[in-house]
Amino acid sequence: MMSNLKLGVEVISARLKPREDYGRVNSFVELRFDDQKVITTTKIDDSSPVWNEKFFFNISDTEDLSNQFLEAYVYNKTSSITKSCLGKIRILGTAFLPYSEAVGLPYPLEKEKWSMFSSAAAIGGELALKVFLTDNPYPKVPNLIPTNKISSKSRHKFHNVPTNEKSKHSPRGNQQPSQPQPQSLQPQPPQPPPIMDSSLFQAPRFSSPIPTTMGFNPNPPDYSVKETNPILGGGKRARSSDHDLVEPMEFLFVKIVKARNLPSMDLTGSLDPYIEVKLGNFTGKTKHFEKNQNPIWNEVFAFSKSNQQSNVLEVIVMDKDMVKDDFVGLIQFDLNEIPTRVAPDSPLAPEWYRVNNEKGGEIMLAVWFGTQADEAFSDATYSDALNAVNKSSLRSKVYHSPRLWYLRVNVIEAQDLVIVPDRTRLPNPYVKIRLNNQMVRTKPSHSLNPRWNEEFTLVAAEPFEDLIISIEDRVAANREETLGEVHIPIGTIDKRIDDSRTVPNRWFSLKTENQRRVRFATTRLHLNVCLEGGYHVLDESTYYSSDLRPSMKELLSHKQPSIGVLELGILRIEGLSLSQEGKKETVDAYCVAKYGTKWVRTRTVTNCLNPRFNEQYTWEVYEPATVITIGVFDNNQINGGNGNKGDGKIGKIRVRISTLEAGRIYTVSYPLLVLRPSGLKKMGELHLAIRFSCSSMFQMLMQYWKLWNMRIG
Repeated sequence: MMSNLKLGVEVISARLKPREDYGRVNSFVELRFDDQKVITTTKIDDSSPVWNEKFFFNISDTEDLSNQFLEAYVYNKTSSITKSCLGKIRILGTAFLPYSEAVGLPYPLEKEKWSMFSSAAAIGGELALKVFLTDNPYPKVPNLIPTNKISSKSRHKFHNVPTNEKSKHSPRGNQQPSQPQPQSLQPQPPQPPPIMDSSLFQAPRFSSPIPTTMGFNPNPPDYSVKETNPILGGGKRARSSDHDLVEPMEFLFVKIVKARNLPSMDLTGSLDPYIEVKLGNFTGKTKHFEKNQNPIWNEVFAFSKSNQQSNVLEVIVMDKDMVKDDFVGLIQFDLNEIPTRVAPDSPLAPEWYRVNNEKGGEIMLAVWFGTQADEAFSDATYSDALNAVNKSSLRSKVYHSPRLWYLRVNVIEAQDLVIVPDRTRLPNPYVKIRLNNQMVRTKPSHSLNPRWNEEFTLVAAEPFEDLIISIEDRVAANREETLGEVHIPIGTIDKRIDDSRTVPNRWFSLKTENQRRVRFATTRLHLNVCLEGGYHVLDESTYYSSDLRPSMKELLSHKQPSIGVLELGILRIEGLSLSQEGKKETVDAYCVAKYGTKWVRTRTVTNCLNPRFNEQYTWEVYEPATVITIGVFDNNQINGGNGNKGDGKIGKIRVRISTLEAGRIYTVSYPLLVLRPSGLKKMGELHLAIRFSCSSMFQMLMQYWKLWNMRIG
């Protein structure tokens, strides 16, 4: 049964820049998707045509949508039967958005490489399209048989399909957030920031994600972005601490540092100690040491005060044995006498406590009440995950991804190749370039002194690894022989900030392990290699980019100060859905937030459909036209992992920084939506608190001025 999901494409306009000697431009657009083809009307003698024509395509396989793509070709009609290609664009299926989220975007035209008329192509220009997904049953499109693809010789052609899209669709929360109903006759609270992308992942059983959702209910209250009113740490307007964007959570922290002179319990005089920390029905265990009476643990346990089941904390020292573990000693604490630490006070100093009054032995530990602002919060093992095998996967983390550089390699020529003499074939050498797990190769050249003159671009990450370049000779269909190899340390490669500096070409001598042949000269390879540090490497979609700064640190530190600080409070998730795989009956959720090179990961709350995180993080902001992304995942690594599958994807949202008013706190719940063949499914609601504080209004205005100049330029 074929899905009623369709791909809509609105051809808006184009801005073409033909060569000065090219003459008139009679342009039209041809769209191709899933073995279907449509064309627009032809605009006569117009280098800035406007169409505003809408088309719809059937989608034969919605589960494979992320692996499909839309192609748009801009042609110039030179006569009644001839045409020339001015350029093309290709949009991957992972970029398709629902109608309520899609906007018209200008796409730069690329040259059609294989067209025999490409010499007459435009030297520049762009095509504005609006691409969206819809399940509206009203658009009329030709019926397709999903299992039988239409051949390229008999594709359908249709023009200007009528649609009632505007009357049938209602914008979702990410376009026009719904206002909360007022509780009294008071001024309306601030509007929630627009959501960039509220759905993020396809169902876990699909191999490829569809990064968008659909929902066309005329009255979709459950799918809207809503404002919330949580009780934040310092009040909604006050800034009393570094954690004023989250709700306070109290924990009982127990830090086990070390022990000394523990008594031996075995007849052999040895001791294999470990410690049990027990509060009610919760019992945490440290690792055990073999034959050690002075162990060092440095482990922290945290028990949520909301789940407190006893007024007595027990710290029990045990001796691990093959049959039954032996009791060594016990320390008890009355919770009413445990002190409370308020950050940013200094950490509570650990003290020595006697374990066994008769046999001696002491443990150094500290016990206190604290909140998530405590330094021990990120290192603790929590009471809901005491039995987890892989405890490291449960802890919150902050880490930075390295900045990326463009590595440009121009393979010019080689000299003095030595190959196996074979009169039945010509030499067939080519150059192979490897950097980490990236590999590219030139075309083969049938010569002992070949010239390639091919340029490649790779992405290098700090810390750099060696660039490996080799010359290979294709001896047979499935067999190559290495003629020589060179390892180039990235640190020795010239770095270029912009295109004004010329990097000289260099000759490199190649080494080979096979020295059986007589060599009268060393094989050499002529290259031009440089690192581009004055550009930002596009490691994410431009529209959703979180950082547009160059890679070179000198440019980062001196020429672009920050314009403000972004603070994010990840509060909680409500109403999580169970796993759809049939293997897990619980959800072990955690959140990941990315902005710039800084990634943060909250702790995992196990076996909970309404997890509370209440963790706050901070980023410096350098560009207002950037986006922060927050994703929600299901932890599958708690009990040692599940093979190579990784964690389950629940959903994600994106918020653009330029939509945030400086100094205002936004407390918002975002829907986590997923598109399945059966329809739209809500996976839960993510509650956040967001604040952007502007530190330099001058720098912000300068950034907007640069963006304006780039737009009109």
